[in-house]
Amino acid sequence: MKVTGFLSLWTVVSLPCGQLAHPAEHEDVVKHAIKLHRGKGAVVTQRKQWVLESCRKLAGLLRQKNVVLNKLKNAIRAVEKDAGLSDEEKLFQVHTFEIFQKELNESENSVFQAIHGLQRALQGDYKDVVNMKESSRQRLEALREAAIKEEMEYVELLAAEKHQVEALKNMQHQNKSLSIIDEILEDVRKAADRLEEEIEEHAFDDNKSVRGVNFEAVLRVEEDEANSKRNASKREVEDDLGLSMLIDSQNNQYILTKPRDSTIPRADHHFIKDIVTIGMLSLPCGWLCTTIGLPTMFGYVICGVLLGPSGLNSIKSIVQVETLGEFGVFFTLFLVGLEFSPERLRKVWKISLQGPCYMTVLMIAFGLLWGHLLQIRPTQSVFISTCLSLSSTPLVSRFLAGSARGDKEGDIDYSSVLLGMLVMQDVQLGLFIAVMPTLIQAGVSTYSSIFKEILRILILIGQILFSLAAVFLTCLVIKTYLIGPYYRKLHAESKGNKEILILGITAFIFLMLMITELLDVSMELGCFLAGALISSQGHMVTEEIMSCIEPIRDFLAIIFFASIGLHVFPTFVIYELTVLLFLTLSVVIMKFVLAVFVLSLILPKTSQYIKWIVSAVLAQVSEFSFVLGSRARRAGIISREVYLLILSVTTLSLLLAPALWRAAILKCVPRPERRSST
Repeated sequence: MKVTGFLSLWTVVSLPCGQLAHPAEHEDVVKHAIKLHRGKGAVVTQRKQWVLESCRKLAGLLRQKNVVLNKLKNAIRAVEKDAGLSDEEKLFQVHTFEIFQKELNESENSVFQAIHGLQRALQGDYKDVVNMKESSRQRLEALREAAIKEEMEYVELLAAEKHQVEALKNMQHQNKSLSIIDEILEDVRKAADRLEEEIEEHAFDDNKSVRGVNFEAVLRVEEDEANSKRNASKREVEDDLGLSMLIDSQNNQYILTKPRDSTIPRADHHFIKDIVTIGMLSLPCGWLCTTIGLPTMFGYVICGVLLGPSGLNSIKSIVQVETLGEFGVFFTLFLVGLEFSPERLRKVWKISLQGPCYMTVLMIAFGLLWGHLLQIRPTQSVFISTCLSLSSTPLVSRFLAGSARGDKEGDIDYSSVLLGMLVMQDVQLGLFIAVMPTLIQAGVSTYSSIFKEILRILILIGQILFSLAAVFLTCLVIKTYLIGPYYRKLHAESKGNKEILILGITAFIFLMLMITELLDVSMELGCFLAGALISSQGHMVTEEIMSCIEPIRDFLAIIFFASIGLHVFPTFVIYELTVLLFLTLSVVIMKFVLAVFVLSLILPKTSQYIKWIVSAVLAQVSEFSFVLGSRARRAGIISREVYLLILSVTTLSLLLAPALWRAAILKCVPRPERRSST
């Protein structure tokens, strides 16, 4: 306030003197202006006279306000007694008077709030940052409350205007006879008003008083400058049909998810442009990777890097793209389950259960050891070790697509072991997500409550095991009584029309997904089990469904791998390339050695040769570490630097995965299988 007052006074003083005063005289003018502003350059009588005149003006305004309020009260009583006005007209006029009364009272309150705020500022210590922060917070809360009141007043004015329009229409309808078309349109108008009132959700009014809701200032950004005038005209005529973007003080960006008027269709053009751009750029990137002998998925990751925040930064709807990409994971795991029959799962279930558990325990043990040596918190060490122990299921699934499998009697092929262990890791992922809130609390708990936290973790593990038992019991019931009649019905209804078959299979995938989600188990496991249940109906069924679902899976997988590229930051990798390469190689070698050690203990002697290829493929880090890392960073378990290290190590390990796969195939797989695997 002082700076503003000084600038305004300096403007008044300097404007008439600007052309006459020399540069040397400006300093004297400024000093005189500062003295006048501080009251030191004015006579005492003049200062007293200024105070008296200001108080007299303020008192006069308050008396005038009271007079106007009395007149408004009399006017409201007169309107209510006027028999010549209709109910709508009375409601409109009374509403208008009440809004004006609120405006006068709020203006008076604002004056005295400003005075109290000045008193608090003068009583405070300018060296006390905490006190200044509290004063700033109080002013911010006051501004938020004022903004909410102003918004409510504006809504009330809109309602009053609507009542006025309705009153005028009623008067016009009373003065003239309506035609048949006018009567029909009038009935349609009333029905439309009732429809809007029924479907409108008062989300703002219902949630503003909910506990935990905060009022924040946001910026509303139109789609582009060229369309700003067009959008403004739309707001005047059609109550803002455009899609604007909101940005809060933390630089989070929001888009419209549900409009107030649900009768008008809307589309998120940013999201459409993002998907189109990803689809167009994925073609040359995938083509390039195919040319140089890399899997196409890395071309899609490169596409995400080029379009993401570290590249052109042209993707606006990052969250929406990632959400759509999750469906690529769902359909990929469904096709994996479709190729992985229950009979094969039954053959390797012990290895699938024991292997990932032993590897995770060993990784956590090594992580705690290194964390103790490097003085890292135990919760952070456990989290990092668990993240690094997971391997990428979609990546391995793409590697195994079309590869040969050993189906000899008594033999265990590497693909069955790999998929079984990856499915178990997906279960561990769901378990770890469920335990993460307890891990967060354990990070801030005292040593006296550690026993309680351990007990709580054990209870959570018991709940997850119970959920897994319920899931597999449900699968047994579906396989025995439901899946056969369901597929036969779909097959009979879809003759000549593949749409019914695709919708039926998709609905079954989502049903299993929802079952596992409701039982607090990984959704990915539900998709895998859906494929395994359908594969129990025979090879012909599997081939038919695979031909229908594969194109959908391929498109959604492109979106998924591109969304991974949105979180890859090449500049950070280049800056810390030496450290990241050392960390990545250390993680890959450690996972490989631990996997070889564990598989040597649990594999039969006749299948020991597959431990090398299984260990090599599992040496990379899962892309789900991005998800876990982001949650841990928001929760304060890990720092920003550790989060970026996890992202970079994961990315580099995924880039090494094709080389590890090919090396394992060349060294460990017999020649007839090698040709079909590569």
